[in-house]
Amino acid sequence: MQLYNSLSHKKEEFVPRFGNRVSMYTCGPTVYHYAHIGNLRSYIMEDVLEKYLRFIGYDVKRVMNITDVGHLTSDGDTGDDKMLKGAKREHKTVMEIAEFYTGAFFEDCRKLNIKTPDAVVPATSCIDEFIRVISSLLEKGFAYQAGGNIYFDTSKLDKYYVFNDFKEEDLAVGVRDGVENDENKRNKADFVLWFTRSKFDDQELKWDSPWGVGYPGWHIECSCISMQNLGEYLDIHCGGIDNAFPHHTNEIAQSEAYLGHEWCNYWFHVHHLNTNSGKMSKSSGEFLTVSLLEEKGYLPVVYRFFCLLSHYRKSLVFSWENLDNAAGAYSKLTAKIAPLTKETAGEIDRDEYNRLMNVFKDALDSDLNTSLAITALYDVLKSDANAVTKLALIKEFDRVLGLDLIENAEKSDNTEESVPQEVLELAEERKAARKDKNFALADELRDKIASLGYEVRETRQGTVLTKK
Repeated sequence: MQLYNSLSHKKEEFVPRFGNRVSMYTCGPTVYHYAHIGNLRSYIMEDVLEKYLRFIGYDVKRVMNITDVGHLTSDGDTGDDKMLKGAKREHKTVMEIAEFYTGAFFEDCRKLNIKTPDAVVPATSCIDEFIRVISSLLEKGFAYQAGGNIYFDTSKLDKYYVFNDFKEEDLAVGVRDGVENDENKRNKADFVLWFTRSKFDDQELKWDSPWGVGYPGWHIECSCISMQNLGEYLDIHCGGIDNAFPHHTNEIAQSEAYLGHEWCNYWFHVHHLNTNSGKMSKSSGEFLTVSLLEEKGYLPVVYRFFCLLSHYRKSLVFSWENLDNAAGAYSKLTAKIAPLTKETAGEIDRDEYNRLMNVFKDALDSDLNTSLAITALYDVLKSDANAVTKLALIKEFDRVLGLDLIENAEKSDNTEESVPQEVLELAEERKAARKDKNFALADELRDKIASLGYEVRETRQGTVLTKK
């Protein structure tokens, strides 16, 4: 398998450090609000990577952090504390916000068929470990105390800008127009490991430390949680491309300074989901969530399909028209699979099965090319293989793709011709009630349809009836 390594800027053969075992770390969400679908694109592609590694026989252990510790949006003690911002917005405690949005995140993951990592670790559960590692960095001379805070000293490294050949004079982390410089830093690139002095006096979560009451900096949690759960050597570190600098750069700096050796071999970065106006974020434009997609009539799995149609190292442009195209293609795909589910006679043609399976594997072995993997799926449907062989391949492919192909194919086979006339008439009455904004009647009609054994959904393609 060839993977593009952001650290070397080239495709490399993936070779785990310890035989068949793969250690994999994913930067998790900061749980102060719902995840938008741009965030979730990264988790979808990381999920495909994990599932494919398992598919080809690797023993994978994947770890994810949950950022429930308030942290600043830059290393210069600037910007907003996202957790505190969420708590103020909803008049709740920070931990109440963290608990609610952690649950919401994993519910979105469930809807998108994203597997829960083997270990999910909240940052608040690891404060003692953060303090221990920071203390070691101070003892080794890689950190210093200034103005009440503990900083990592980037001047002690042979090379700091590991992902890009930046020059220090060209970058000032946390320093932007109109933002005051952090005078405590010895070097522009230095970053905070522990805050005891902050402009946020109302910081809710603070802990005792050898340096005073405070809270961890932005980057230390991922290094510590990874090392604590996966050991001193990491095979793959995943995240969005916007995390490469400074977050992942700083993770490497502090981890390798602490360990005294190279830490992670492969860096897997997923590129942005953009709108026509630029990078998607929570603060600009329409806040696009999985729930909003459902409200507009899309199956969450259609968004996953939309993501898989593009390579993870290419920016993907989201528009409702593009999602409509993906929804139409997905509907046609499951309609083509539907007749196969009824043909159970015959045996698997092993030669044809192996040939088509190799096409699928070749696609994903080439830097996780999910677009070509989807093409391999269509190749199965076009092939001369018998129905049993095709269905067996589709089932195996979907272990990796996670598109609920057979399940939704069986639902799509409930065509209107097989739906009782009474149900069809109730569905039309409900459609008219919704158009008249008589939602109480629409709900009543939906319940009547349900009592007759059918589920009704309004999609952008029209009313869909499926047998329960």
